[in-house]
Amino acid sequence: MTATDRSIELISAAAQAAADKLAHDIIAYDVSDVLSITDAFLLASAPNDRQVKSIVDEIEERLNKELGAKPVRREGDRDARWILLDYVDIVVHVQHSEERVFYALERLWKDCPELEIPAEAKATRGKAAEHAKLQAEEDTSEFGEVR
Repeated sequence: MTATDRSIELISAAAQAAADKLAHDIIAYDVSDVLSITDAFLLASAPNDRQVKSIVDEIEERLNKELGAKPVRREGDRDARWILLDYVDIVVHVQHSEERVFYALERLWKDCPELEIPAEAKATRGKAAEHAKLQAEEDTSEFGEVR
């Protein structure tokens, strides 16, 4: 079984919305062969809680406005470290960069096929590592040593 056309449409729109809000490392997996509860996962991350919320809000608004889709469940808002949007057909995970590294969801789903996402979303790959490196350089130059 593969992801439905509707799932692919939702993933594409969600990935573009995340990219528009400067999410990092956007990737989508077709999990329909291994999970019966959903067709696809979208993973994205951001370097701070405020941006995590902003990305999630944009995804939710865009999917509602453009595709008439509303999540059946939204979890993780309080801490904004890992927010999950469940659209039944797809599940969107937007994580703080630290949670993304710690939980390493890509490792869990690496055997599932990747879904095609818009070029702007694909271009975000590696942005979390770039951001971490720049932050470390900034901390070093500001204080003469890494904090």
